[in-house]
Amino acid sequence: MFRIAIACCVVLSVAAHGAKAETLTARGDYLVNTIMACGNCHSPRDGEGRMIPDKAFSGGLTFDTPAFVATAPNITPDAETGIGRWSDAEIRRALIDGVRPDHGHLAGVPLAAIMPANFYRALLPEDLDAVVAYLRSIKPVRNESPVPVYKAPVRRDPYPDAEAGFDKKMFADPVRRGAYLVTVGHCMECHTAWSRGVSDFRNGLGRGGRTFPAREGAPAGTPDSVAANITSDPAAGIGAWSDAEIGRAITEGISRDGRRLKPPMAYAYYAGLTPADLADIVAYLRTVPPLQ
Repeated sequence: MFRIAIACCVVLSVAAHGAKAETLTARGDYLVNTIMACGNCHSPRDGEGRMIPDKAFSGGLTFDTPAFVATAPNITPDAETGIGRWSDAEIRRALIDGVRPDHGHLAGVPLAAIMPANFYRALLPEDLDAVVAYLRSIKPVRNESPVPVYKAPVRRDPYPDAEAGFDKKMFADPVRRGAYLVTVGHCMECHTAWSRGVSDFRNGLGRGGRTFPAREGAPAGTPDSVAANITSDPAAGIGAWSDAEIGRAITEGISRDGRRLKPPMAYAYYAGLTPADLADIVAYLRTVPPLQ
């Protein structure tokens, strides 16, 4: 059974829209705590599914899948149980290649496939550095996560836009900037057709249909959730939705018909997106080819 919380959608330099320059750490704070929604997986929760603030990023959800059983690890700067002894280069490599350092706890053991390194490969160097700077700045918490158990080799399906890459010159076009945000936000990790552990990015991009059983801490009897179709199809997808309706779903978790969206949709994080970032995400989603 999957017990999953995955975040969905991210960001680029606000300088592209003429805003005041941020520090590297502030930029990382924004990325990690809005669109990347790292705490959605890496922060522990109480018995009612609420995040425990003073233990943020110290290890979170457990993913029990046919391919692996793994708990989102401690990513605070704690030297013994977190990433305090990792170099900046090692943190960057973990983010974009899914590889742990060749020293310390679990030396050389790959990160489980739930870590969306195949999407994070798209991070521009300055955004990658910003995430590292922010992770260095947070409170260290001592908490050792369980050792992962792998039942099959770690597999990550290449995501086309991440493989092609981005550069700042592209961001004069809101659609391309939106594509960057959706990529580093790994939205299509949930919202793409998925079968037997394989994501069909070529033929099922945005179609949805992936099922997520209730997350850890949810009340007994909580029903499964199913990732929605977010293609531009007017009937099966969001093609008939207004920009405001799409924005409300992303930032408030409310569907067009007023239904409350379920986890793993991380709308509580996306509520902090800047209006410019949200608008560019919507602009990109408008271009996703319609699928039923």
